[in-house]
Amino acid sequence: MQRRKFIKDALTGFRGIVLAESLLVSACKKEGIGKPNGKKVIVVGAGISGLAAAKKLNQNGFNVVVLESQNKVGGRLKTDRTLGVAFDEGASWIHGIRGNPITDLAQQAGMSTAVTDDDSVLSYDVGGVLRSDAVLSQAEEQLYTILATMMKSGNATQSFETVFRNLYPTKANDRLWKFLLSTYVTFDTGDLNNLSSLLYNEGEEFGGKESISTSGYDSIPHYLGKGLTIQLNQRVTKIDYTSTNVKVEHNGTISEADHVLVTVPLGVLKNNVVQFIPTLPAAKQNAIQKVGMNCVNKFLLTWKTAFWDDVQYISYTPEIRDKFNYFLNVRKFQPTANALMTFAYADYARQTETMTDVQIINQIMEHLKDIYGTSIPAPTAMLRTKWQTNENCFGAYSYTAVGTEMRHFDDLAEAINDKLFFAGEHTESEYFSTVHGAYLSGMREADKIIALR
Repeated sequence: MQRRKFIKDALTGFRGIVLAESLLVSACKKEGIGKPNGKKVIVVGAGISGLAAAKKLNQNGFNVVVLESQNKVGGRLKTDRTLGVAFDEGASWIHGIRGNPITDLAQQAGMSTAVTDDDSVLSYDVGGVLRSDAVLSQAEEQLYTILATMMKSGNATQSFETVFRNLYPTKANDRLWKFLLSTYVTFDTGDLNNLSSLLYNEGEEFGGKESISTSGYDSIPHYLGKGLTIQLNQRVTKIDYTSTNVKVEHNGTISEADHVLVTVPLGVLKNNVVQFIPTLPAAKQNAIQKVGMNCVNKFLLTWKTAFWDDVQYISYTPEIRDKFNYFLNVRKFQPTANALMTFAYADYARQTETMTDVQIINQIMEHLKDIYGTSIPAPTAMLRTKWQTNENCFGAYSYTAVGTEMRHFDDLAEAINDKLFFAGEHTESEYFSTVHGAYLSGMREADKIIALR
């Protein structure tokens, strides 16, 4: 799944993204602990941004303690292997392998990957009608053109959906176009009814092919976390930065440090889970509210035998947008796994979190039976995510909502009094909503703290 594939191709062709060499050098290429410098840093959150920062700071002589609310490291990089398949609940893909720091990091961590082929797809309409490649390709080309020009008709107060419906009313109600908008716009950005009609195309991409993790994305945070002092099951509830030392309250205990790096997801900041004393500056509070938080949920189903097409992706175009309309054939990457992974986006993704496993399976099977017939077997098991109601994130990743300005990502990244620092994908204006954005943000903040010595 090539995130921002259509937007990137339509607007810029190949963007040759070249980062400064210092940013692309993995924090892991140096081993060991640097000479102690007498400074302590508390990192709130053991996701990839927090771990990247902690490792670099540790290598530069800082006494670093990572506080993590969950019972394992990784944050939104979570892998469930209970069904014998590496089911990545959060990130699955490395988006553009050329020049992407995650490419080297994955290799160092021993994470197995496979290159994906976005052209290996079959598209089915309701009634199990196979759509021709020509029809699908023509619609995709039209989408390229629309995405390249639509922002000219946008404005700061109107959503992508509003502008699109005004310009293309027949397409807005067409099942194929619902699928394209859902899977290649909503999935990559956020809710269409709240997505900025001006900034939907923002966010840079690395070049090269897309690759998917086959052994589990969690190998990266486990690798980064080696040798670090990490306290699990520690929920931070208050950060007081009024004094020289910053005080962090977690599980009824107060810890102090010279600097604190906050790497909690945007959704946690939006829900005021952590109390800041004094309150955060107005610009940062405004940015927290203005930047959107998308929800994408993933569902893995297994069977005793495979009954589906031998292609990488199977698409289905139901009347309801964002609902189980794309299936990843896991067998293409893990040949012994008779499994499909499907998705729900935006409000429908949030709705699934109120549904039982049986209801979810029935809804998914309705689509598969429409494609392959009512005699197909029932699945043997299912795994699912509930990112919106997960108290550790309250959503999947950030996006440019109506009212968002690109400066808001910089405001989210702004340090306070050289004591309180912020990292995470939502603090990267060029690479927001991505794993590499989160990683680079952690490296960025570590450099800031190191420069204060």
